[in-house]
Amino acid sequence: MSGKNSAKASSISFRQNRLLLSNSVKDRIFLITILAPAFILLCFTIFIPIMKSVYMSFFDITLTNIKSAAWNNFANYRDVFSTGDFGTALKNTVFYASSVVIIQFILSMALAMILNMNIPGRKLLRTLVLIPWIVPTIVVALLWMWIFQPQYGVMNHILMGTGIINEPKTWLSDLKLAMPSVMIAALWRQLPFMTIMLLSGMQGIPEDMYEAAVIDGANKKQMFFHITLPFLANVIKTVTLVAVIENFKMFPLFWIMTGGGPVMATTTLAILSYQTAFTSLNLGKGAAIGVLWLLILILFSWGYNKLFSLRED
Repeated sequence: MSGKNSAKASSISFRQNRLLLSNSVKDRIFLITILAPAFILLCFTIFIPIMKSVYMSFFDITLTNIKSAAWNNFANYRDVFSTGDFGTALKNTVFYASSVVIIQFILSMALAMILNMNIPGRKLLRTLVLIPWIVPTIVVALLWMWIFQPQYGVMNHILMGTGIINEPKTWLSDLKLAMPSVMIAALWRQLPFMTIMLLSGMQGIPEDMYEAAVIDGANKKQMFFHITLPFLANVIKTVTLVAVIENFKMFPLFWIMTGGGPVMATTTLAILSYQTAFTSLNLGKGAAIGVLWLLILILFSWGYNKLFSLRED
């Protein structure tokens, strides 16, 4: 009797395990089916072009010898470092990206705190602040080119009308003013995204925390540094990293507004890579610049995430 019960129990257990295994296989097939289109799209739009660029960076490739390109023994990378163009472009890129992100964060935090207050027309203001983010980057570049136009631009008209300057400024062709001019356009374009992200993070902070802090006698400065910032840590980490990457690879604003000039004053890695590959027609060297550019971003992203993980620990 006990043998029959044991055999029956074993049979039931086998069927249950088989059912669980079957369900597990079905779940995996379902996941693969759902993820496969996205993975294939990523392969064709990101992974394969990256691998192709890495491959091209080791060959002497121009438009005239694409099919007969030869290995050049790292000559592209030696050429990149032998001139000062890469160093100048890297310096411009780091200066632009770091300056824009720092200023953007400060202004976004201030604007988010204002929009988080119970002020009249708050909902309308939250909608209006998104307008620059909706405008395409190319349109933003053309708009600010008109604003900075020396003869009839709005910027010179306002500054001369208020007596701040005595003569028109050539904003986009001046060695000292070209980079700040592009930065202003970038800030106007990108400020809404970080503002809304920080605002959404503030909306998730419990009001009880602030009420308890007020009861304990904390002032606004203490509440900001000990409540607001700690609760926004993950949001800040994400939006600043996205902002750094976006600005580090910024191309449309620079290419349309200044073309990398004057005298390389606004030549970033994106501009240098494009000019080398498609203006000078040296596809191999342009790919080498792109590979170095990618490695810098990967190392920065890794270090940035590592720094925040150490802080959390």
